[in-house]
Amino acid sequence: MAKRALILGVTGQDGSYLAELLLEQGYEVVGVVRRSSTVNFERIAEIQDRITLTPGDLLDEGSLINVLREHKPHEVYNLAAQSFVQTSFSQPVLTGETTAMGVTRVLDAIRITDPEIRYYQASSSEMFGKVQAVPQTESTPFYPRSPYGVAKLYGHWMTVNYRESYGLHASSGILFNHESPRRGLEFVTRKVTHGVAKIKLGLASELRLGNLDAQRDWGYAADYVRAMWLMVQQDTPDDFVISTGETHSVKELVEVAFDAAGLNWEKHVVIDPAFLRPAEVDLLVGDSSKAHRVLGWQRDVQFASLVQMMVAADLKALQI
Repeated sequence: MAKRALILGVTGQDGSYLAELLLEQGYEVVGVVRRSSTVNFERIAEIQDRITLTPGDLLDEGSLINVLREHKPHEVYNLAAQSFVQTSFSQPVLTGETTAMGVTRVLDAIRITDPEIRYYQASSSEMFGKVQAVPQTESTPFYPRSPYGVAKLYGHWMTVNYRESYGLHASSGILFNHESPRRGLEFVTRKVTHGVAKIKLGLASELRLGNLDAQRDWGYAADYVRAMWLMVQQDTPDDFVISTGETHSVKELVEVAFDAAGLNWEKHVVIDPAFLRPAEVDLLVGDSSKAHRVLGWQRDVQFASLVQMMVAADLKALQI
C-alpha cells in the first residue's frame, strides 16, 4: 500500500518541491489549500493532476481534524505560514495566528485523530535572530528578532512539547534560507534575480535594495525538502539544523546575479532605506553536521549555481 502524505502549504516553494519528491518516492500526496479568492497553483501546475487538493485552514482546527479523518495520512508536513519577515512587522497578530497558533492546531488535530501520524514542522533560522553563537547548531540559544521569528519559535517549542507530552513522532527542521526559481518575489534572492532579468531585457533600469551587507546562509530548496523527508523516516523524531554552513552577503548575491546576465551591478543598484528592517538579524550561518551524521543528508547545489539557475529561469519566464 502506498504511503499517504499531507502537505500544508503545498502551493508554496517548499511545498511544491516536496510534493514532487514524494511523488517520485511513490507516495499519494494530499495538499491542503485555503479557500480564498486568489489561490495560486502556479508552482504545482505540472503535478496538479497527480495530487489531491483539499480545503483546510491553519486558523480552523475543525477543518484540520476533518482533513485528517477523511484522508488518513501517514505523514503530515506543515510548511504553511505567514512567511515574510518584513510583513510580520506590519501584521504581527496574523503572523502569530498562522505561524504560531497554526502549529498547535495541526498538532492537536493529529493527537485527536491519529497519534501514529508522523509530523514535520518547518522551523526557521530566524529563531536564532540576534545570534548567541556562530555557527548555529541545534543547541544554540534562540533570540528571534521579528514577529515571524517569535512565532516560528512558538511553533518549534510546541512541536517539542507535543513530542514529549504525547509521544508524537514530531520533528522540526531548523532550515536556513533556501531559494529557487519558485521563490516569491518578496524575498531578496528572487527580487535580485528577477530584477536582473528585467534590466537585461530592457524592462527596468534600476534595482532598489536595502542592506547589502546583510549575510545569509543560502541553499537550494529542492535539496532542503529532501532533508524534511529524511527526518520523518527516522525511528526517533528529533530536531535538525539544515544549512550550507557558508555565508554570503546580499552584495555577493547581487554580484553573481548581475554577472550571470553580463551586467555591471554598480550601474543599476540603488540603496533605498525603505527596505531596511527595523531589527536586522546578525550572522546567520548553520552547522548541519548532525543532519549529515544522522540523516546522511548532503546538499547538491552550490551558491553560485543556485543564483545562476534563478537568473536563467527569470530571463526565460520574462521572454515568453
